[in-house]
Amino acid sequence: MSDTPQTTPREGGRAAIGDAVPRVDGPKKVTGRAPYTADHRLDEAPLIGWIVPSRAGRARVDAVDTARALDVPGVVAVLTHRNAPKQAPRGTPSDAGRFSQSHALLAAPEVACYGEPVALVLAETLEAAREAAGLVEVALTPLPGRYAVTGDEPDEALEVPDDVDGGMPADMSHGDFDLAWEKAEVRVDATYETLAEHASAMEPHATLATWDGEELVVRVAIQIVGSAVEALANTLRLDKEKVRVISPFIGGGFGSKLGIHDDAVLASLGAIATDRPVRVVQTRRDLFSSAPHRGCSTQRVRLGASRDGRLLAVAHESVMPMARGYEFAEPCAASARASYACDGILTRHRVVRADLPRIDSMRGPGEAVGSLAFESAVDELARALERDPVAFRLANVAETEPISGKPFASFDLRRCLEVGAERYGWSRRAERGRRDGRWLLGHGVASATRPNFLMEAKARVRLEDDGRAVAELDMTDIGTGSYTILSQIVADTLELPLDRVEVRLGDSRYPQTAGSGGSFGAASAGGALLSACRRLRGQLRAGGGREAEGHIEPGEDFEKYAQYMTGAHFVEVGVDEVTSEVRVRRAVGAFSFGRVLNPTTARSQLYGGMVFGIGGALTEGLHLDERVGAYMNRDLAGYHLPTERDVPALEVVMIGERDDRCGLLGSKGVGELGLCGLGAAIANAVYDACGARVRRFPLTPDAVMAARAAW
Repeated sequence: MSDTPQTTPREGGRAAIGDAVPRVDGPKKVTGRAPYTADHRLDEAPLIGWIVPSRAGRARVDAVDTARALDVPGVVAVLTHRNAPKQAPRGTPSDAGRFSQSHALLAAPEVACYGEPVALVLAETLEAAREAAGLVEVALTPLPGRYAVTGDEPDEALEVPDDVDGGMPADMSHGDFDLAWEKAEVRVDATYETLAEHASAMEPHATLATWDGEELVVRVAIQIVGSAVEALANTLRLDKEKVRVISPFIGGGFGSKLGIHDDAVLASLGAIATDRPVRVVQTRRDLFSSAPHRGCSTQRVRLGASRDGRLLAVAHESVMPMARGYEFAEPCAASARASYACDGILTRHRVVRADLPRIDSMRGPGEAVGSLAFESAVDELARALERDPVAFRLANVAETEPISGKPFASFDLRRCLEVGAERYGWSRRAERGRRDGRWLLGHGVASATRPNFLMEAKARVRLEDDGRAVAELDMTDIGTGSYTILSQIVADTLELPLDRVEVRLGDSRYPQTAGSGGSFGAASAGGALLSACRRLRGQLRAGGGREAEGHIEPGEDFEKYAQYMTGAHFVEVGVDEVTSEVRVRRAVGAFSFGRVLNPTTARSQLYGGMVFGIGGALTEGLHLDERVGAYMNRDLAGYHLPTERDVPALEVVMIGERDDRCGLLGSKGVGELGLCGLGAAIANAVYDACGARVRRFPLTPDAVMAARAAW
């Protein structure tokens, strides 16, 4: 196990891959010297852009009156669809993908959804821009739109997406589910619902754009630099060589900053229109409609088993909204495809086109909400069989990938369950009693699986005249520790002290990576950098050059072997006997994700994932105004992220062993694994505490109270 890492400095200040090195960028962040987007200063003060959003759903713009706004002292211009620079039609080219195609705004007199910008005020000061924005008068005619998706839509409203996030097929099956279901002696057939969610990253989406007539330089909070360049070039009809994107620090992304959004496009339009730098920082409230979010879901899970506890049949089917004009579908059934062996598996994903703000990847896409349903249903089946939930899972852990039959590169779900149960004291849980005053106590468990990806990436490293090593790649750091891990790779491979290494990230002029997202960042970018360092080391030993580039891409091992990270969550909750409030009292997670590159940063990510899991289970949910497609709780007062009072002391066990079938570093992703499954463990613990099975998330006191009354 890797929870006893090297923490003392090595001889000469060196740091090896796998050491628990503190964040090398930490001092900059705590002293305010880390250049976040909105903090960057130019020689010329930028104009401030303030967005005027539509306060209607799908609509036609009949008129925009900017006269009063232009009279405000300090206002330079107001852009609308009548005077904004020309752009390519939104969504073109169609084969570019959602992150790279045109994101045109203010290009036509139509509004696709609530919150879409209808004007941009450009002024010398924030105060002038904000005042003027309130004076822009917009006349809108509402058009017919579909906003609510309930999960019980008629068949003609359901659509099979081309694929689901990660490039997986929408529908996959193994064996004969109907026959296996018929043979099952004990069955569970349940429907689960989850509300829409919002990423709510700490730094709001922000952009600072400059245009000199030849080059557009865009400083933006973005997770994938390369696709941002392509999107801006496609939107503004520019050559890619004329677009530079810079994003050294982001301030959290959680999927919401994978691609560019309104601020990036509008700041660029403003800079081109005025020949002045333009800064656009989105307000927190507007981000709830202009930044992407996770859609609501309705998931039906059917599980069947023999009376001796062998799982026979698994079906997981989901219905979610897809934002019209934006192709994205969430793989809710991913966990059902990977975790347990059985005779027949059926997984289906369906979407309903809706006139909603953009729906996209967020915090463990697919598994985060899919595991809420699937692992809750697994627990229901174990209870129906009168079997221990841990023992039932252990008896059915898959030994090969259930659908394809491929061998796993490595699959430690069994060991995660066993180690986690031992650390938690699962066999001794009855000793804690069934109540603490008015709190009813319960214990829950859930498995966690998530596909492991390796993406193509490049990196460059060179040895300077003063003996320092400088690494350059367009990889971004969303607070996960990229600067630190990449510095360790250079220091270890080139045998240098850590303070003699400089890692430069987040600039499109550097070699291209796949960026940060999908838990593939460290293995992909780190593998490319390791390749570059090994090549440079070889060159130096041969008396050759002092600069080298490295490259990595998934090889045949990603064809021959099924690639997954695994984990297991164990949770104790208290349910207030009177109010039905749920409190997580203890949580233990055991995780396996290949080689641990840095236990300190890995543990931090797992802690963060577990906190997200608590939020998804207990507090987080967007509430839709079905008349116009607007979310009503559009700020951090109404959208309840878990706070310190909601989170107990969390315990993480890392079962990390190098897996060379997963790439050059032997590591897998970790960032989203801690989230997957925890919410179901909480729901299962609530059932254990009070006998109420709540199938709608989040488990708010009113939902738990209603379930207790009905059960």
